Amino acid sequence: MKKRKPILILAFFFAGWMFLLYSCISGHDDKMSDILDDELLPQDQSMQRILDRDTLIALTDYNSTNYFIYRGEPMGYQFEMLQQFADFLDVNLKLVISSDMNQAFDLLNNEKVDVIAMGLTVTSDRQKLVDFTLPQIQTKQVLIQRKPENWRKMRTWDEIEDMLIRNPLDLAGKDVYVQKGTVFADRLEILANEIGDTIHIFVDPEREVEQLITAVAEGEIEFTVADEHIAKVNQKYYPNIDVKTAVSFPQHVAWAVRQGSDSLRFEINDWIMDYKKSVASRYVYNKYFNNPRSVNIAQSEYHSIGGGKISQYDEIIREYSAFYGLDWRLVASLIYQESRFHPDATSWVGAFGLMQLMPTTAEAYGVDTNSPPSDQIRAGIEFLRWLDKQLPPEIEDPEERIRFVMAAYNVGIAHIYDGRRLAEKHGKDPNVWTDNVDFFILNKSNPVYYRDSVVKYGYARGEETYNFVVEIFERYEHYKKVIEN
Repeated sequence: MKKRKPILILAFFFAGWMFLLYSCISGHDDKMSDILDDELLPQDQSMQRILDRDTLIALTDYNSTNYFIYRGEPMGYQFEMLQQFADFLDVNLKLVISSDMNQAFDLLNNEKVDVIAMGLTVTSDRQKLVDFTLPQIQTKQVLIQRKPENWRKMRTWDEIEDMLIRNPLDLAGKDVYVQKGTVFADRLEILANEIGDTIHIFVDPEREVEQLITAVAEGEIEFTVADEHIAKVNQKYYPNIDVKTAVSFPQHVAWAVRQGSDSLRFEINDWIMDYKKSVASRYVYNKYFNNPRSVNIAQSEYHSIGGGKISQYDEIIREYSAFYGLDWRLVASLIYQESRFHPDATSWVGAFGLMQLMPTTAEAYGVDTNSPPSDQIRAGIEFLRWLDKQLPPEIEDPEERIRFVMAAYNVGIAHIYDGRRLAEKHGKDPNVWTDNVDFFILNKSNPVYYRDSVVKYGYARGEETYNFVVEIFERYEHYKKVIEN
C-alpha cells in the first residue's frame, strides 16, 4: 500500500495538471472556434431577406404526394415540411406551384422563389445550376411497366415475372416516355449507351410523372420512369403496374436554393438535421408514403386531384356565391373555418350549422338548427352581404374590403368600427385591413386599446378574429391554386 501512495498522489497531480492544461487549451479553442465561426458565417442576405419580408416563398409541384387539397385542407409531403420549416423560422409560407422543372430553376435563379421543394434528385448537372440542401430521403429511378392483362389469374408470381422487364438489356428497342425537364431522359441515354443499343426516349412536354404513370396503367403507353418513392405510392392506386425494376443507383432527394444562398442553405441544413431525428419527420413520411389509406384518399371525390371537390356542398356554395358576386372558394374556406363542413356543428356560445350563425342572426335570415344545409349556406352568404353594406364606401379595395367583411363575420361589425377609429387615431389607414386595422383588432383585448376614448364597444378577443381572417385567406389561396372557380 505504501508503494502505491506516491503513484496515486502523482496520478491526482497529473490529472489536475491535465485538467488545467485542457481548460486553457479548451478556452483557447473556444475563442478560436468563435473566430473561425465568424469567418465562416455566410455573408449573403438570402436568409435576412426572408426574415425582413416575414415570408418564405417556396416552389413545389401539385401531385398526390407533394401538395394537394383533401376535404378542404391543404396537404402533402413537401407542403408539410415547408410549413414546419416556415414555423421554425416564425415566418409565413407562400407557395408557388409549378411542375415545369426548367421554369422552377428560372424562378429560383431570378429570385422569384427562395427554395424549390419538388423532391429533386441531386445530380452533378443540377449542381451546376443550384445549391442543394442536405438530403431528406434517398430514392432510385425505376421503370414503370404494366403487368400482364390476366395477372390476377396467374397461378404463380414466376409466371408474371417472366412477362416483365427485369434486365435493362431488355429495354433495347422499347419506347419509354418521360416528363420534360426531369433527369429520367438523361439516365435512359446513359443506360442505352451502357447496354450498347437504342432506347426510344420520348420527352413528354405536357404530362407530369404521375400522369405518365396513369397512362401506363391504362395501356396508353408501355413504359415510363419515376422515382421509387413516388412509384410505390402510385402502385397503390394502380395495382396493375410494376415498379420493381431499377434503372439507376440510389440518389439523394433534397431541396434546392440559389447558388451562393449560403445563409438560407445553412439554416435549412441545421433544421433538417434536427427534423430527420424527430417523431414528426417519421410521421409525415409514413403519412404520405406508407399510409394504407392513401389509396382511398387519392381516389376520393374530395381529393383535389382524384375528384376535384372541396366538400359535398360545392354546388350549393357555387350557386349562392355567384348570385351575390362572391368567389365560392372563399366562402368554402369560411365554411371550413367555421364548421369543417359539418352541418350539425355547435359552438360553446350557441352558434350552429355550417356557417356557425348565432341564433338571433339565423332567425333574421329564416333558419334554425333544423334547417337544411342549403338554407344555412344561403343565410350565411346573405349575412356576409349585409355586413358588406354596413362598411363605408371609402373602403374601395375589393380584397381589403372582403377582409373587413370576414373579420366582422367573426367579431361583429361594431368592433370593426372601433378598430377603424383606433387606426385613424394612431395614424394608420382606417380603410385598409392588412397591417393597419388588423393590428388594432388583434390588440383589442389590451386595456391600452379597448379603454381608449374612441372605443365604444370595449373588449374583444381580437387575436381570434385576426387569426380567423389570416387562416381563411391562406386556405383560400390554396384553393385558388388547385380548384377551378
